[in-house]
Amino acid sequence: MMIDRRSFLGSAAACIAIPNAGHSASNLLRAAPGTQQIAPDRFDPTDLWVFDGAMPGRSLRARQGDRLSITVENALPDPTSVHWHGLRIDNAMDGVPGLTQEAIAPGDRFDYDFALPDAGTYWYHSHAQSVQQVERGLYGPLIVEEAEGAPDIDQDLTLMLDDIRLTETAQVSDDFGNFHDNSHAGRFGNVWLVNGQMEPKYAVQRGQRLRLRLISAANARVFQLGLSGMSGHLVALDGMPLSEPALIQDTFSLAPAQRADLIVDVTTDEAEAFLISFERDGGYAMASFPVSGAKQALRPPPAALPANPDFPIDLKSARTATLLMEGGAMGGMRSARLNGTQLDIRDLAQRGKFWAFNGTVGDMKAYGRDTPLIDVAQGESVRIGLANDTAFAHAMHLHGMHFSEVLADGSLGPLRDTLLMQRGETREIAFNAHNPGDWLFHCHILGHHASGMGTWLRVT
Repeated sequence: MMIDRRSFLGSAAACIAIPNAGHSASNLLRAAPGTQQIAPDRFDPTDLWVFDGAMPGRSLRARQGDRLSITVENALPDPTSVHWHGLRIDNAMDGVPGLTQEAIAPGDRFDYDFALPDAGTYWYHSHAQSVQQVERGLYGPLIVEEAEGAPDIDQDLTLMLDDIRLTETAQVSDDFGNFHDNSHAGRFGNVWLVNGQMEPKYAVQRGQRLRLRLISAANARVFQLGLSGMSGHLVALDGMPLSEPALIQDTFSLAPAQRADLIVDVTTDEAEAFLISFERDGGYAMASFPVSGAKQALRPPPAALPANPDFPIDLKSARTATLLMEGGAMGGMRSARLNGTQLDIRDLAQRGKFWAFNGTVGDMKAYGRDTPLIDVAQGESVRIGLANDTAFAHAMHLHGMHFSEVLADGSLGPLRDTLLMQRGETREIAFNAHNPGDWLFHCHILGHHASGMGTWLRVT
């Protein structure tokens, strides 16, 4: 029998926080096997693959305008790489094996060095055999602090949300890449985690103002989140500040790889406040906040965060492309091209391929084609129409640049790097192709990417 989350809730979780602890000093990041007590103490520690001995890996902090120079050492039995998710960095540093670099072989090292033009909440994770390596724990937060104009807050907390599939002995289930997960909604876990723990606790005081940096490291789960005992505003998405803070009035979603920065005030009269995940069978506390102190007067709403460098989008002169998502269980795809050969759905399934973009299955090495989805000059604007002709949601992530959704009235939505596409949806994104290189564009539901949902675009 698999462990379910309720069987863990009777045990107190260890308190692990990732506060604003200053800039990271070491320039070595080591990927290696490790163990961590995820389940209650009556279970054995869980065997993981981790950065610097813990899941999540240590919080890397820098200041906007700095450079990050870090050497990744691979002490794993398999090749790996590191993708610096959401950062608008040099293409050679993007960490995608087969597209921007060779995978880091066991025993080898790779030197990453890049500028940090944007403040915000980002993360790093393995981009090799990601379904397995991210699930086993190879991820961590990367926080770029504002060069100036940082908000006036009392605590800065990073909360990395995840769900992990554990067996009855509290070990990571090794059924990676199975037919059902990859052809349906992806790999879902049976245990919910924040910062590698079940319902960690963060002590706060009434009236305090918190910056909550939420990062989803989930393989496939879309978290539907809400606050209890706290009220406040959404101030940034995927690292990019909103032009105006948005009042949090209800629940909000966080798809795989997405981030949300909240500035919230502790308003409860109760002994605890909560970050809640709403599931089909009820709401669960992802993290709890024991509250002390006397009630304080309400503060004025927060100001907008300082804007990051802007690259204007010219919709009228933009180059255009379309991307049709096909396949999966209950889909209508009967055949698709794989490495230049047209194969029917049965042959594709035997090869573990279930999804296609524009009739082509993306291969994990060559990304399914000899030519990019679109080839544009640096500085051109691009519009990509997206259509989800499948029975499942997809979290579409663009490397190297942020995009805006083109809304129904022709205006542009906030900058993002990952867009959740629901089944049957048709949407459009636009961006300024300011960053030269070959950039991956894929579904960040990791099993979907592994089984076909990857392509790339070129900026020259």
